Amino acid sequence: MSEQWLDEIKWTDDGLVPAIAQESGTGKILMFAWMNREALAETAASGFAVYWSRSRQKLWRKGEASGHQQQVKAMYLDCDADVIVMEIEQQGGIACHTGRKSCFYRQFVEGEWRVVEPVIKDPADIYGA
Repeated sequence: MSEQWLDEIKWTDDGLVPAIAQESGTGKILMFAWMNREALAETAASGFAVYWSRSRQKLWRKGEASGHQQQVKAMYLDCDADVIVMEIEQQGGIACHTGRKSCFYRQFVEGEWRVVEPVIKDPADIYGA
């Protein structure tokens, strides 16, 4: 497959594009991360989400440590060509490293951030001590 489609993306100055993982069927936003060209190309080729870890400065194959892979059903590029949305099936029902379904588990209510999603599985049980 030609990689010309990657040239259509407006990458940040450091070669990244924001990527949103949205649950297939429900439309629930599960997480946000960054992708570089290599991550996006591997995602397209493998059918599983691969991100760029800014903290570790390396590819992050979602689920490589937790087993909670994201199978990509569709990918969309916004009108400005600078944000990717992936429709995914979340393996194990957990997208967040905190053991929750979504990374967006805090809601702004009455002037404060409140936790509105339970922990499905203790992170220590997912990643070890």
